Amino acid sequence: MTPHRAHPRFTFLQHDVTQPLPPRALPAKMDGIFHLACPASPRWYQAQPIETTRTAVLGTLNMLDLAHRRGIPILQASTSEVYGSPLRHPQREEDWGQVNPIGPRACYDEGKRCAESLCADYRRNFGVDVRIARIFNTYGPGMRADDGRVVSNFILQALRGEPLTVDGDGQQTRSLCFVDDLVEGLVRLLETPGEMALPVNLGNPEECSILRLAMLVREITGAEVPLHFLPRPEDDPQRRCPDIGRARELLGWQPQVDLHTGLAWTADAFRVGEVRRA
Repeated sequence: MTPHRAHPRFTFLQHDVTQPLPPRALPAKMDGIFHLACPASPRWYQAQPIETTRTAVLGTLNMLDLAHRRGIPILQASTSEVYGSPLRHPQREEDWGQVNPIGPRACYDEGKRCAESLCADYRRNFGVDVRIARIFNTYGPGMRADDGRVVSNFILQALRGEPLTVDGDGQQTRSLCFVDDLVEGLVRLLETPGEMALPVNLGNPEECSILRLAMLVREITGAEVPLHFLPRPEDDPQRRCPDIGRARELLGWQPQVDLHTGLAWTADAFRVGEVRRA
């Protein structure tokens, strides 16, 4: 049993978030809601696009109803994908974004955009205290081996002595935030008193090309493996980098773990997992 499950104040309820929550199954006292439900890896949300849209929209609607009934704040886990192919760099919260509404990523991108719209309407119509976190790429120990995103792919390929698969020419960028930093930002966003009417970017403003990331993973793991270049997926964003000025000002938050250190910790965790499976 994991330590949190043994805690007397921990209750585990397995439930489909697209369905209203049964009131009798909920704790009598609730201080707030972290609404984090939704697959975030393109591999998984593209495999179940309709279910992903239902989770993003109906799941958010149900959580907002719960927050409204209980009179408690709710944090909506949104995403940098609402910016789509951004017209400005780095991305700022006031940017509206440019998303393909019928592309293979639309179930996630547009689902999260609709969820933000619901959050804004519940705030305007019912006064619900909604906090919206636009989360940029996050990584760290605990990622699934079959997650399908670039950090887990590269590390596992390196540990297994396989070529690192790079989409396109590798010049596209991501801004990778270590999971501990992201969790700290989410907690601060929900718990900071006062009005938080605007979305807040949470991510690492250190921009890294996919090619540089591959080189770092090879260096950290000591793997002498080649790079294997593949075609770029449709609607794959060319650049991702958050402007975190709002998070610094309102939350006093910025990432603390540098990319090299975070990748090393993540590689160590995957290495342990590989040994266990061997």
